[in-house]
Amino acid sequence: SLCLSLCLRGMNAAVRATVRVGIYTGAKVYFVHEGYQGLVDGGDNIRQATWESVSMMLQLGGTVIGSARCQDFRSKEGRAKAACNLVKLGITNLCVIGGDGSLTGANEFRNEWSELLQILLKAGKITAEEAKRSSHLNIVGMVGSIDNDFCGTDMTIGTDSALHRIMEVVDAITTTAQSHQRAFILEVMGRHCGYLALVTALACGADWVFIPEMPPDEGWQDHLCRRLTYQRKIGNRLNVIIVAEGALDRHGKPITCDIIKNLVTKKLSFDTRATILGHVQRGGTPSAFDRILGSRMGVEAVMALLEATPDTPACVVSLSGNMAVRLPLMECVQVTKEVTKAMAEGRFEEAVKLRGKSFENNWNTYKLLAHVTAPDVKSNINIAIMNVGAPCAGMNAAVRSAVRIGILQGHNMLAVHDGFDGLANGTIEPMTWGYVGGWTGKGGSNLGTKRSLPASMIEEISLNIAKFNIHALVIIGGFEAFVGGLELVTAREKYEELCIPLVVIPATVSNNVPGSDFSIGADTALNTITTTCDRIKQSAAGTKRRVFIIETMGGNCGYLATMAGLAAGADAAYIYEERFGIHDLETNVEHLLEKMKTTVKRGLILRNEKCNANYTTDFLFSLYSEEGKGVFDCRKNVLGHMQQGGTPTPFDRNFGTKMGAKAVLWLTDKLKECYRHGRIFANTPDSACVLGMKKRATLFQPLSDLKEDTDFEHRIPKTQWWLKLRPILKILAKYKISLDTSETATMEHVIKKRGTV
Repeated sequence: SLCLSLCLRGMNAAVRATVRVGIYTGAKVYFVHEGYQGLVDGGDNIRQATWESVSMMLQLGGTVIGSARCQDFRSKEGRAKAACNLVKLGITNLCVIGGDGSLTGANEFRNEWSELLQILLKAGKITAEEAKRSSHLNIVGMVGSIDNDFCGTDMTIGTDSALHRIMEVVDAITTTAQSHQRAFILEVMGRHCGYLALVTALACGADWVFIPEMPPDEGWQDHLCRRLTYQRKIGNRLNVIIVAEGALDRHGKPITCDIIKNLVTKKLSFDTRATILGHVQRGGTPSAFDRILGSRMGVEAVMALLEATPDTPACVVSLSGNMAVRLPLMECVQVTKEVTKAMAEGRFEEAVKLRGKSFENNWNTYKLLAHVTAPDVKSNINIAIMNVGAPCAGMNAAVRSAVRIGILQGHNMLAVHDGFDGLANGTIEPMTWGYVGGWTGKGGSNLGTKRSLPASMIEEISLNIAKFNIHALVIIGGFEAFVGGLELVTAREKYEELCIPLVVIPATVSNNVPGSDFSIGADTALNTITTTCDRIKQSAAGTKRRVFIIETMGGNCGYLATMAGLAAGADAAYIYEERFGIHDLETNVEHLLEKMKTTVKRGLILRNEKCNANYTTDFLFSLYSEEGKGVFDCRKNVLGHMQQGGTPTPFDRNFGTKMGAKAVLWLTDKLKECYRHGRIFANTPDSACVLGMKKRATLFQPLSDLKEDTDFEHRIPKTQWWLKLRPILKILAKYKISLDTSETATMEHVIKKRGTV
């Protein structure tokens, strides 16, 4: 039997996945209500879960089964009571979702399990037979914490949703500040960890951030005032300062909103407002990222429990890049404690490193973009930036960081309006630091974007590259950006002007650019689809027995339909990459007819816009309407272009900011390599790359190398990592299919990996 003990948002997705995959594997699954308190009290607090009991749970914040801090569990007597309750029900597997305190408690419970059994045997509370049957307890942890303060995972469940809440507030504040010249100080959660503050600062282009891991240098007060004054001087009406609640100075004294407010008001006489966000950050609907993360972690947790032996150390399931990994629980706890120790001893650089690669990258990007003034010496290099393909949220964030990093390197940054057309027509102008101010939170493409490809206008393009003396090119866009980049590389043979370094940054809602697991803009689109599905499902909760068929964007790429299916709890997601025929449609209809006999009387079907030329959305609607007659009725929605719009999510702002910065730094190095006899000449394959995220790292891959892995006709990469998540979608919708476990995560070591401790 599996037992689920919960101690945030996104947690419900993990609960739902653990319950359903547990049942799918043939296990009995139990809920423990009210955390460890429920484990100690037993009785009605430990109840068997059913498939239906976790329905309509995905969009709920918090945890449906409750959580509580528990003094009783800290005593051996309390833990013996908890052990007794588990033994009586024959539960030998425990899945705990919580922070490092909850997980350390679980590990202690496991370590003294045999001792607790002896105590219970002696007291006559359990029989020898029961003790033998429950001789060993397996434990697996999932980390739920909005602070993202657990070492070993890039993201903890709940963090992304908290960032969504924070960004909503920041966006609301910035619009009021456009009309008044104001300085805003915003305090976000993070008593010991500055992750939320750091990512918020990156995502909104804050002037300053205070985090516990890296206190500001002595004399920061003057530095801060100088920076705010400079920002006003160059025309910014708004100053934003982000403070983590645990921010300290170099002497260990707290830096609070009030201290900063008094400083700014007294020294600069700025109109200053302070906002403490508090528990708003914990509430609300979980983001799509958190639901998918929770679902993936839940599946991996069940697999880890089923494979566990008495010799396996208690593990925690975590995320590294886009991969699920298993790490020894106590190693993660140890490194987490090391961070606190390093901070207490003033080893701040080490504290940032111990937090992990993701945290360190964020900090380095923030440092690049803040606290600096443009150099006096210019490089005389001109770098042009353009958007190509359909517009998407996050493009502007990438442009902003690329422009500012370029200026800080001493380069001249040029804006190319309207994609390759603009490059051919010469609609090119210089961009200054202030030109891109406030761009991170803006959706769409401020530069303007078109789908045209360069091959038909190569002559004009090469003339303008020479005329405007362009030395390097940043192309931010979708599949057209990739193909356009390839066409420029091919034309290098004929046109010497095109022998300049160029980099393509994938940005498209479709997430179909070869060379990257993620594209800027896909996360925003995914959240739009997910919240729409939530509303649509909610409408069915009143009418009962209704099936919704929803068409998503994505061209031939099924990423949005699949991931939205996971995040919204769809019964099926039809995509081009996984061929389906009349037999599959029949199976899906029968599945829904069965579902309507249960207490869950609604269905959700997603269809990628180009999954099949003949089985159109109208065809599916007619089919389901006909077959469901008398049992359920149907409605259809085509989501259309709303998926491309809206304010970018924190993920897309942050991702765009990091990618833009990385691209320009790479080009700066490439330009030095390609400088020959007073001019730039680049014609090697590695001087034209896609900057993408693959598994755990961001990589520059030559465009020419990626041709092999590209299906040009259907505009998709031939291998796509997310297809491995499709079986999870089907299992969670109660289909009898086999789960491919060939890629389940193996246990890794967090300590060896970091080379510390």
